[in-house]
Amino acid sequence: MTLRSFGLALLLSVASPVVLPATLPAAFAQQKSTITLEDIWQKGTFQTRSVPGFNWMKDGRYYSALDKGDLVQHDVTTGQAVQTLVAATDLKLPGQNQLLPVDGYRFNADETKVLFSTDTEPIYRRSSKSYFFVYDRGTKQLTPLSKTAGKQLYATFSPDGKHIAFVRDNNVFVTDLGTMRETAVTTDGATNRIINGGTDWVYEEEFSFAQGFQWSPDSRQLAYYTFDESQVPEYNMQEWGPLYPQDYRYKYPKAGEKNSVVGISTYEVGTAKTTRMDVGAETNQYIPRILWTQTPNLLSIQRLNRLQNKLEILHADATTGKTRVVLTDTDPAYVDVTDDLRYLEGGKEFLFTSEKDGYRHLYLYAMNGKLVRQLTKGNWEITNIDGFDEKKGLVYFTSTEASPLQRHLYRVDVKGKGKVRLSEAGPGTNAVNMSSDTRYFLNYHSQAGEPQVVSLRSGQDGKLVKVLEDNAALRQKLTNFTFSKLEFINFKTASGVALNASVLKPANFDPSKKYPVLMYVYGGPGSQTVKDDQGGGIAFTNYLWHQLLAQHGYIVVSVDNRGTGARGAAFKKSTYANLGKLETIDQGESAAYLATLPYVDKSRIGIWGWSFGGYMTALAMTKNADIFKMGISVAPVTNWRYYDTVYTERFLKTPQENPQGYDDNSPVQHADKLKGKLLLVHGTGDDNVHFQNSVAFVEAMVKANKDFQTLYYPNRNHGISGGNTRLHLYRQMTDYVLKNL
Repeated sequence: MTLRSFGLALLLSVASPVVLPATLPAAFAQQKSTITLEDIWQKGTFQTRSVPGFNWMKDGRYYSALDKGDLVQHDVTTGQAVQTLVAATDLKLPGQNQLLPVDGYRFNADETKVLFSTDTEPIYRRSSKSYFFVYDRGTKQLTPLSKTAGKQLYATFSPDGKHIAFVRDNNVFVTDLGTMRETAVTTDGATNRIINGGTDWVYEEEFSFAQGFQWSPDSRQLAYYTFDESQVPEYNMQEWGPLYPQDYRYKYPKAGEKNSVVGISTYEVGTAKTTRMDVGAETNQYIPRILWTQTPNLLSIQRLNRLQNKLEILHADATTGKTRVVLTDTDPAYVDVTDDLRYLEGGKEFLFTSEKDGYRHLYLYAMNGKLVRQLTKGNWEITNIDGFDEKKGLVYFTSTEASPLQRHLYRVDVKGKGKVRLSEAGPGTNAVNMSSDTRYFLNYHSQAGEPQVVSLRSGQDGKLVKVLEDNAALRQKLTNFTFSKLEFINFKTASGVALNASVLKPANFDPSKKYPVLMYVYGGPGSQTVKDDQGGGIAFTNYLWHQLLAQHGYIVVSVDNRGTGARGAAFKKSTYANLGKLETIDQGESAAYLATLPYVDKSRIGIWGWSFGGYMTALAMTKNADIFKMGISVAPVTNWRYYDTVYTERFLKTPQENPQGYDDNSPVQHADKLKGKLLLVHGTGDDNVHFQNSVAFVEAMVKANKDFQTLYYPNRNHGISGGNTRLHLYRQMTDYVLKNL
């Protein structure tokens, strides 16, 4: 489910520039403004600035960005505009005076042509469709990619810049840019039946990609996915608004049900020959990744069994379709799919990450799958591969080596030697956007309670070249508000499990008083809410809302239970086949630990969460009914039988194989245990965690004669947003906390 450490016994705190020093006079403190819901969700008072629209160019010294309709080249070392690559006034179709309202772009390899998108329309989490136009920088000619009616998806230049491949109406097309002749690669695409060149819903959501085709490095071939989803059951959502609500039907494979049958084919542009790759006789499996190698005509295919505990890398002859398995990665629980596979120039070796020694580390293999060496090792894990310097044989990666609560950039050579940290010393979290030549990287650094700093740094030694955004204005603005310091603690539960937590106390905290506690939980496999960073998106707005609650006298605590990430495979996979059991025990025992603290009112402990956190809240309020006084469950799974195959079966097996794993920790099965106040929130248009989940939980609570409150948002998806929606939602949630905790 994608919305989607620890070991320290000492209390850790992160200094924040927004915390009032104790030496300031009370009169000054009283002048501080309080945070309002409107500040967070309406006025954008605390909006963090970043470096928007940044796109590295082929020369790592420059980047491009849209500026008032112009496409402008900037020097990365100064941030100054160097030249206008495409003027907005040039983006007119022949015979028309109206400028093209561009919302995205991409260059071909030599940057002589630009593919512009307009009128982009989102579909699901990662998919969208647009009208695309090709602009020739030499002739200044703007041409529609297609003359056929209908928007296109995933339009992509071939590496040699002579063709563009795209998807329309579930079929793959290739346009010759010399003649603008459009050729249909496939013709059998049909809604809710056959998808070519894209992915079905569950692949997009759980394997994190939507474009289902790739050009070969020599531009001669196109490898593409075909999904036969004709046997996948349909889910029906009603769209409310007109006199008669409309039905929206799409293929959604729930746990234990049939998946799409997935095939991989190659299309040779010169001959129009299509060849099906041999992915094995078994159709009840996944193909979560394909990747062209550096060897001509050799395609890499990753094959994953239905239970997701065996991942194989296949090498396919793109001309004949013949394949052979070169590497197999297995796990007693499950194997995570990543984008860490990298083939090296020369066609002799590849890099891959695995958790086979208990932590995710980097390995070098020969092309036949024979292990050459393990490049990294230790009780920490790699979280991202950020770049590779082919000439020097250097791999750049982000890891948890300094602390599971932090992320830092490191570099190591392909001999496993010379590992060096490139992030500056000190706490916090770094996210990296590196140029393809690794000459420079953008570093997004933040700490809990501090706005991010975006800087340009040298890929050679990590040294600062230029600060691109320090959010100085926001830092100054924050000094005018009452903010509390976020502290990090580590404690042992009654079961002897060491857990990490974050604690937010009221700014005027008095240890001699008793305070109510609201626990915030997500808790899903591999996730983290306890991190030393500012957070982004809903994580940051939730942090601000927690600050607002602290102003009202609440202590807000978040605990990363067993099953969460950054602490190795054993900790993460301890919840396998019994999702919800250990997590609920940990949250309950964490609340019991908090209740022993002298400044906590043990009769006023509440919990809230969204998505997997909504599931955890519903479970905590029923299985731990004597501990929690109040809960807010937003968009929860309440029965894992209702959720999708890929995510659910990865952690629970199928319901046919493990029925108890599904039923023993379903909130629906424990509705009769509810004692505290519960608010249940859901969007009726949630394509991810269906409204059906809340309907089933409500039915169970009504049957058990339990009191509760519900709040539903018509046509809103899993994020429950749009217009005033978030402001409205959090106003209801705030009122519920104030009245019931």
